Amino acid sequence: MRSLSLFLVAFLLSSCTNFGQLKLLGDLPQSLEEVSGMETSPDSDLIWMLNDGGNKPELFGVNTKGKIRKTVRIDAKNRDWEDLTSDSQGNLYIGDFGNNRNDRKNLTILKVARTDLNSKNPVKVQQINFKYPNQGKFPPKKKKRHFDSESFFFFNDSLYIFTKSRVKNDFGKTNLYKIPAKQGDHIAIYISSFNSCDQLKCWITSADISSDGKRVVLLNHHSAWLFTDFTSDDFLSGTATELSFGHVSQKEAVCFKDQKTVYISDEYSHGSGGNLYEFSLGNNVK
Repeated sequence: MRSLSLFLVAFLLSSCTNFGQLKLLGDLPQSLEEVSGMETSPDSDLIWMLNDGGNKPELFGVNTKGKIRKTVRIDAKNRDWEDLTSDSQGNLYIGDFGNNRNDRKNLTILKVARTDLNSKNPVKVQQINFKYPNQGKFPPKKKKRHFDSESFFFFNDSLYIFTKSRVKNDFGKTNLYKIPAKQGDHIAIYISSFNSCDQLKCWITSADISSDGKRVVLLNHHSAWLFTDFTSDDFLSGTATELSFGHVSQKEAVCFKDQKTVYISDEYSHGSGGNLYEFSLGNNVK
């Protein structure tokens, strides 16, 4: 009887949990408690995920219930992995560009070949190194610390990086940069900037672009910013629409499921989160 009572209590508590406009798909396992990036790829029914810096250098192929179905070990250090993207061939790119103190000189993106995603041995990667064109000091003064990043995606043979502001009262600012998606050392090209709000909850923590290249989503802890009708690859131009989740947590990863829907995940923090969600972009999709 005691076990049945505990089950009923747990069921009632879970039934009363409010995820706002988010649809809960599954509870992520303990090995993904610090999930910081995820991506779908062509010809695969898995959602690829990675953990934040300090964790093992591994990629996880997860099903839509949040269960791990494949683990790929990467032959590289997880200094500060923050986001994940893919190209049209199914190659994955790991954004090792987390830069909390704005003092890193080894910002890099790791390319994982699609053909290696079934390997049982540690996978070799190509390194795409880059620098920001407007950073001269490491770290710069506190009012100029706009060189952290948790967000990027692949589009038309280039990688687009969105920075995360570490400047007080300017936390919602993001700068958009572009580098070639090829091995080597690159100076990023600045494109444009966007400001949402000045609060910590407005930090940009992940980004993705729809498969047709017509919609871009930027994630923060309480909402998604949808960008449409932009000009060329200036994704921050055009129409910007904030879509509230009605739910606040440490959301760290977003990727498109289809043209009208995105997957979202949050880190397990302070006794909550650690989930995989689905979120509809609704009537804002044109």
